[in-house]
Amino acid sequence: MPNLAIIAYEGSQKSALHGLGELFDVANSLIDEDLKPQITHQVLAPSETERVRNIDAVIIPPNLNGKRGEHDPKLHHWIVHQHLAGTIICSACAGSFWLGHAGILDGRPATTHWALEEDFRSHFPKVRLSPERILVDDNDIVTAGGVMAWVDLGIHLIGRWLGPTVVSQTCRQMLIDPTGREQRNYRSFRPNLAHRNQAIRALQIWMESNVDADLTVGALAIQAGLSPRSLHRKFLESTGHTVNQYVQELRIEKAKGLLELTAQTVSEICWQVGYKDVSAFNRLFKSISGLSAGEYRHRFRIHPTPVT
Repeated sequence: MPNLAIIAYEGSQKSALHGLGELFDVANSLIDEDLKPQITHQVLAPSETERVRNIDAVIIPPNLNGKRGEHDPKLHHWIVHQHLAGTIICSACAGSFWLGHAGILDGRPATTHWALEEDFRSHFPKVRLSPERILVDDNDIVTAGGVMAWVDLGIHLIGRWLGPTVVSQTCRQMLIDPTGREQRNYRSFRPNLAHRNQAIRALQIWMESNVDADLTVGALAIQAGLSPRSLHRKFLESTGHTVNQYVQELRIEKAKGLLELTAQTVSEICWQVGYKDVSAFNRLFKSISGLSAGEYRHRFRIHPTPVT
């Protein structure tokens, strides 16, 4: 009978603490307890962890208050101890920072919320981070991405111990889509405008309103009053992106907005954001978002409520 500990550190997301337990309870209700093991679980404050024994998995949930775990050395030590004892260590969203501070992610693949990528990489450069993934299962360490990815983590653990049939039944009962998601489906491009280079910032602001213009390095250098070589260097230093990477991300982000909010065809949107080759646009869109433009519209289109 697998025994799971969900850690209720200060500020941890309450919906994850209790939702995971309810998810496991639903899965348990769908099996014959005489034939298969059931998942037992307990929510523990960090001060309660030392008294528990024989844990099969530890889950560090998300939080909504910006906690990153750097001030929890006792919990870090306990996580390391549990990991060395053979316990599966799991996290969701910012919970991965506790695993990082414990040192158990160095050299290992992991994920976290895509918006935390830069912060995570700066703290834990040795981790093989895949922020586009919803969930990374590296056998004894399982990390999940976004704030609500604790659902994906819970379903994954149900599958590990109770099997695919129970996963399917649980998902149907709770109206959960168990497959086919990636974090990059939800990722937004958030360009850095908080740097000190006024010329690059002015160019970024101009680009926001002129995505259909000529955004080649040469044209942008003229717009910024810089040489192409100087533009390359200053743009990368200021934004963290090459000019071409930035242009692609910006145009695809604008295309996403048009797919969500308008009825324009994919071809019309392609031209509106500065591309002339629809096939090339579709390939780029999928490489960045993980979905085709049509799939993205189907999943994320906002249908305004008609006024009566």
